[in-house]
Amino acid sequence: MHNMDFKYVRIQGKELAKNTMYAKGIFSMCWQLIQDDVMDPEDADLFREIDGWFADNLPWPPQCKNQEPVVCWFKTENSNEMLKMIRPALWLLERYNHPYFLVYTNSPGEIVYEDQYQIATKTDGFLQIDELQSSWSPDAECTAQDTATDTNDEPGHSE
Repeated sequence: MHNMDFKYVRIQGKELAKNTMYAKGIFSMCWQLIQDDVMDPEDADLFREIDGWFADNLPWPPQCKNQEPVVCWFKTENSNEMLKMIRPALWLLERYNHPYFLVYTNSPGEIVYEDQYQIATKTDGFLQIDELQSSWSPDAECTAQDTATDTNDEPGHSE
């Protein structure tokens, strides 16, 4: 699918933010690299310039200022300039071998803030971890179903 089929996009990493139990976003990931002294000073200065541009041009949701458990998403319909300006931050993540993902969705959750460029969605702070499935293969599922329906060897069962 082409990304314009989706209303929202988020750049996130593998690590979870403690207050949301959701993957950290690009700004948080880059600031963490600076705070952990991973980034070279020149790269840290570059990110500070990027962050400053966003501070001047992208409204800061009040829920984010208050560190409420929300997750921000760019709107795909009118965020071309925002995504263009974030590219150097993506380059910084790549330079420091920090994994990130572009997540596209039409169902980000309950929207608690919206402006021209972004939304913020509420998180419940709950991380669900499911047991491993016995198989992910459709063939294995059919075999298991066939086996279950073909065997009526229960004691006391008569036809």
